[in-house]
Amino acid sequence: MRRPEARQLALIPILLLFACSPSLSQEEGSSPLDAFPALSGPYLGQAPALAEPVVFAPGIVSTGFGERDVAMMPDGSEIYWAVVGGQYLWTTVLFSRLVEGEWTEPAIAPCCVEAEYMHLEPHITPDGAHFMWLSNRPGPGPNNGGQEIWVMDREGSGWGEPYPLPEIINSAGSEFFPSVTRDGTLYFTRSPAGGGENRIWRSRLVDGEYQEPELLPQEVNAGRSRYNAFVDPDERYLILGIVGLEDTFGGTDHYIVFRNEDDQWSQPVNLGPSVNTPSGFEYSPYVSPDGEFFFFMSQRTDLDRLAPGGVFDARALRGMVGEPENGEWDIYWMDAAFLEALRPEGF
Repeated sequence: MRRPEARQLALIPILLLFACSPSLSQEEGSSPLDAFPALSGPYLGQAPALAEPVVFAPGIVSTGFGERDVAMMPDGSEIYWAVVGGQYLWTTVLFSRLVEGEWTEPAIAPCCVEAEYMHLEPHITPDGAHFMWLSNRPGPGPNNGGQEIWVMDREGSGWGEPYPLPEIINSAGSEFFPSVTRDGTLYFTRSPAGGGENRIWRSRLVDGEYQEPELLPQEVNAGRSRYNAFVDPDERYLILGIVGLEDTFGGTDHYIVFRNEDDQWSQPVNLGPSVNTPSGFEYSPYVSPDGEFFFFMSQRTDLDRLAPGGVFDARALRGMVGEPENGEWDIYWMDAAFLEALRPEGF
């Protein structure tokens, strides 16, 4: 999906919540918050998700802003996610890392501190060597200042200088939501210059060079529009948002499309009512590096808290400020085992 262009403005709202640092280390005294809670263990110390989705890390990741797009280092020691405010008036990426057994307070990712640019859709390659994301920062390509995929290479415990993917990927149109397999194959969404349908493309990496992208078949590019495709690192399936199929629950739904060894794709399978809702805002899928958990963005509202007994209460409304499920987007997670159960015969 093409995102609205970011405007030039200060990140004042988010700085009130998170310390902004240009490095991977948190600067002492940089946060106006009370002491960040001590969190240890995998996934920010959160209790493992079960068969039904729950909000991921409420008050830490899911905070009442619009949160989406999860990425992790292969060993799970760093977690990144995107934050959106003001209907895309500002966007940035936050992260936390595991240091000496405890998770650091969320900070702005080093590539995403400039408030005048768009920063969304972080992705870390399965080998942990590259960090990709969507940005409209100025670059050398044909779509200078448009929506393009940028990269940073791992250098020690941090990331190197940003650079855009080559012009064979970043065209005069818009490219976004990168996702990479273990062999380096890049899956991404492209929207043509001047508008048009979002479609999913794939580019093989051969001898360190991306090849001419190929448009994936109609099993993947189904419906009226499709975007934000997460590829399984072993290329066994894609999870993506699709608009316009008959079995939709409303708006954009998450579907899974399976791939076999002959590079044939199954028909898209809806992930069902636990994931997809009538709100129409389910996208940004991600499966954790260990394959255990499925993460996704959804817009869900806890009306029982906002309006107890069906009647609005001013105190209840104020209590939902800065909390998840208040009508903004949140990140949910659940056990990923159900995905494999959807695989059709022959795939």
